[in-house]
Amino acid sequence: MTKRSRRTHSATFKAKVAMAALKGDKTLAELAQQYDVHPSQITEWKQQLAEHAADVFGGGKTKTAAEPPVDVKALHAKIGQLTLENDFLEHALGKAGLLSGKR
Repeated sequence: MTKRSRRTHSATFKAKVAMAALKGDKTLAELAQQYDVHPSQITEWKQQLAEHAADVFGGGKTKTAAEPPVDVKALHAKIGQLTLENDFLEHALGKAGLLSGKR
């Protein structure tokens, strides 16, 4: 048995296969043979299509409304604060002899 290299399928191909599965004209085994894809993969694509079908007609409004805006300045400030704390603790532990060396 030869080992098959990993394949990547385009979104168009996945949609085509999932739509064929949703139609129900052919069985999963027939579709798997026709498109040379495992039946469980077809089932997964079909499930993904059913879950995200509303996004097609919703215009993507649900996705942007669900994600809060990222405050980059606050994140940079937190990174700076944590860096200072780490440097301070490293220096203090080094003086106390509790730090065995740098990582």
